[in-house]
Order: sequence, then C-alpha cells, then structure tokens
Amino acid sequence: MSDQWRKRWQEGRIGFHLQQTHPALQRHWEALGVTDRTKVLVPLCGKSLDMRWLVDAGHPVLGIEFAPEAIEQFLAQRSTPVSRYRQAGFTVSRQGGIELWCGDFFHLHIQQAAEVGAFYDRASLIALPPATRQRYAFHLAQLTPPGAKGLLVSLTHHDGEAGPPYSVPADEIDHLFTANFSLTFLEQGEPDERGCTESVWALERLGPRQ
Repeated sequence: MSDQWRKRWQEGRIGFHLQQTHPALQRHWEALGVTDRTKVLVPLCGKSLDMRWLVDAGHPVLGIEFAPEAIEQFLAQRSTPVSRYRQAGFTVSRQGGIELWCGDFFHLHIQQAAEVGAFYDRASLIALPPATRQRYAFHLAQLTPPGAKGLLVSLTHHDGEAGPPYSVPADEIDHLFTANFSLTFLEQGEPDERGCTESVWALERLGPRQ
C-alpha cells in the first residue's frame, strides 16, 4: 500500500489533490466547536491546502504522510523557513504552525500525539483498502482523547472494490467508528464526472483512550 502511494506521488498521479481548500471544511469546521489553539491531526495529509486553512483558523496542525515528495511539495508552496528533526522513526518538518511527520501513520504513538485534540480526514479512510480500514479507525481512536472532535469526508462510487480512492458507504462508516466515536451525518454532495459522491460526517471521541 505505501509503495503504491509513493509511486503515485513520484509519477504525479495525484488527481485526489485539490487546488483549493475543501468546501466542506469551510462549511462545517466552525460548527464542530473545536476550541482555539487545539492541535489538529491530519492523517495521510499529502500536500493538502486544508492544513493552511486550519492554521489560519487558529489551530496548530500535525500532518502525517508517508511520501516525502508530498511533504516537500507542500513546504515549497511558501518561502517560510522550515526546521527539521528526527522523532522516533519519523522525519519531522515544521513550517509555521504546521508539523509534517514523514512516516507510517500506524507507527505514530499516543505519546507523540499527546497534544492532539481534534482531527480532519478528507482523503485518509478512502485511501485505504478494506482490510486496513478497521485498523485505521481503531488507531485514530487511540490517538485522540475523549471529547476530541473531527470532520470526515468520505465518498462512494460504483466501481466495486476499485481504488484508491475506495468506495466507503455509510453503513461501513457506522461499523468502523461507532465503537469509539459518536457520528453525525452532515451532508452528501452530487456525483462528480467520475461518479464519485462525497459525504461529510462530524465525529466526537467517546470514553477513555484504549
């Protein structure tokens, strides 16, 4: 899986990347009620401009990305100085209020995410094949404290098991997350030219960390 994504970045096959902030983030983030200065975890962040938007909204960002190409392209968007260091298997690049950790999301430990109090998933869950999505949902729950709020943007399409992006229907989202999160369905968009339909969910972490 990681090799597949690395190859896509190296070849520039990143049709999933948006050239602007995702409209759902702009529409729904404020209503989540995430307090100012709460650090936001962005798994499989790529070079998403949504991270800039979150910083401008007053939140430090912790982005996790396997492909160093994505991180370098993101950092190159601005002339702001970058500091770099190593942290337990990750190469960390800090630019302003954004920390980008290059490595495997599943290797991120609770202690490393100790300051995280919110999360944003626009293209993480749908990037993972079915066998990995349960592990992802559980690991996200481990990394977020009770009361942590987040926004999930998922999608469905009619190409069966084809992906990424993979089709993740509402009943699967319910199955994956209800053990550790409360779920609120917010909206469903119109199908795009590829037949992909996005859905947006608000999540809140329940109970203690496991």
